[in-house]
Amino acid sequence: MKFNKKKSNIFYMAILYHYVHCPYCIRVRMALGHLEVDYQSVVVPYHDEDLPNKLCGKKMLPIFEFPGGGHSNESLLIIERMDEKDRLNCDLLESHKSSLDHLTDRLGAQIHSLCMPYWAYTPEFNPQSRHYFQQKKEVKRGPFNKLIQNKQQYLDALAPLLEETEKLLTPYYAGESLSILDIMLASHLWGLYIFPEFQFSDKLHSYLQPVKKNVTLNTTRISGARA
Repeated sequence: MKFNKKKSNIFYMAILYHYVHCPYCIRVRMALGHLEVDYQSVVVPYHDEDLPNKLCGKKMLPIFEFPGGGHSNESLLIIERMDEKDRLNCDLLESHKSSLDHLTDRLGAQIHSLCMPYWAYTPEFNPQSRHYFQQKKEVKRGPFNKLIQNKQQYLDALAPLLEETEKLLTPYYAGESLSILDIMLASHLWGLYIFPEFQFSDKLHSYLQPVKKNVTLNTTRISGARA
């Protein structure tokens, strides 16, 4: 993570540079929506390497430009800094982050294999960014057509992980109220809504809907996109 601070007293509108499909970008959007933070939304084409490298020295999003200046590409740092009143109980990270990261890493491995071929054909991607995305992701996961053919393998591996997840909801993750932990979890689960043959259990669906209502996953009041 690279943090740059502008030496200026000028107040800037916050800017979020993000990908629509990325769970780490989604978690920041969820948090900013819950915290009612105004910001400019800039959806970065996936093939654009210059912008993230210029801002933070590597191709990694989200990147948040803070109102007073400076950038960060660490999603939790962004959320903690913007949550000045600790409405998301970020102190829970100290005791739960390690175990939750372990869960979301395992969930993400299956979810991404199922959903990447579908994400690539959403409006987020133009032909150039779609080609770049597919080329990069196939190096790690194999051809997208094989991911689709092997979908049952990933669904079978996902099922026990979702059962494990359900047991941790009381009714929110490890607690009775919405917290940063729910934003971390839900931002990964969200991707499954694009997979046409998947249906959440009643418990997980009942969990995700109030989370969605409370975070206002929006496109923000001011939005923009780079061509």
